[in-house]
Amino acid sequence: MKFLRKQIDKIKPKFEEGGKLHFLHSTFDAFETFLFVPNKVTKSGAHIRDAIDMKRTMTVVLIAVMPALLFGIYNTGLQHFMASGKNLEFWPMIGYGLMKVLPLLIVSYGVGLAIEFAFAQFRKHEVNEGYLVTGMLIPLIVPVDIPLWTLAIAVAFAVIIGKEVFGGTGMNILNPALTARAFLFFAYPSWMTGDKVWIGGMAKGMGVVDGFSGETVLGQAANGLNQFVNGFGQKLSNWDLFFGAIPGSVGETSTLAILIGAVILLISGIASWRIMFSVLLGGAVMGLLLNAFAVNPLMEIPWYQHFLIGGFAFGMVFMATDPVTGAQTNKGKYIYGFLIGFMAILIRVLNPAYPEGMMLAILLLNVFAPLIDHLVVQSNIKKRIKRAKIIKE
Repeated sequence: MKFLRKQIDKIKPKFEEGGKLHFLHSTFDAFETFLFVPNKVTKSGAHIRDAIDMKRTMTVVLIAVMPALLFGIYNTGLQHFMASGKNLEFWPMIGYGLMKVLPLLIVSYGVGLAIEFAFAQFRKHEVNEGYLVTGMLIPLIVPVDIPLWTLAIAVAFAVIIGKEVFGGTGMNILNPALTARAFLFFAYPSWMTGDKVWIGGMAKGMGVVDGFSGETVLGQAANGLNQFVNGFGQKLSNWDLFFGAIPGSVGETSTLAILIGAVILLISGIASWRIMFSVLLGGAVMGLLLNAFAVNPLMEIPWYQHFLIGGFAFGMVFMATDPVTGAQTNKGKYIYGFLIGFMAILIRVLNPAYPEGMMLAILLLNVFAPLIDHLVVQSNIKKRIKRAKIIKE
């Protein structure tokens, strides 16, 4: 590392003001801070110093999302081998899953970072680390067989329209990863629904064994089934749903893997436990209400089972807790999270045309998060004024 540090210090003057490559300063600075901790310190005034910064925050989130990514790679291979009738051998399944998931990551990071670097150069700003997490999340919330060109367009849309037009990292009002998924869902619905896009190779016409279906659990629920089955029609237990060896988006199927990530985020203090808890509570309340007045199979799904299927757990842990687009006040976080869980189940059950509601619920509450915080702050101000009047009298 010392050799690398010396080489970077050697070429660094060329990218400083007055150097031949100064116009690439933002790009050089991004690579330097990616490799080494910045050595900038405060010069004057009183400052709160902490060991955590944007780089470390993003690193912790990336570590937390690794279990979901690794399971997604395994599950992609598993579903493909099951659909094609091949022997379920571990390493070949991992190899196939990696072959399908890795291009999604390359396209996501390649397109997204290229745009981020271009905007940073144009504005003469530093390249922020925010996209390191967004670039990982986008491939995890899409079907494995989505065409790479559509993913590239969605990433460009999310970064430019969902983020950069608002000023870049920390200024966006919508979660960029969910913005990409919403764009894909409404612009290319045939690649985001059905029973073929979730199994690697099925959408491209691979040979599938007789009787196999790649329909997701939520798809089965929307079609009126109250007993979930795997691709061969075999009954799925709650443990099967919790473990996640079922068709679905790359990183959303395993609640177990997602909860491991949740523990990492909570222990490190990166994510808000208030938001996670209230999302869970809101979903439970809505689920119980629907169970009480059940008139169709979707309303009969046990309230706790909603947490094991679709993108509820992934959205609760990695999307709703986004510190930029979520509520900032403590009381606001409870309201924000509760409404997300409540609305997610409501949309999922009462809108059969769109059996997954987590994406729309989070995006909707992203828009209302500033209003929620404003109301909470105004309420606190009124309470303090009222107390001050009482003391004065």
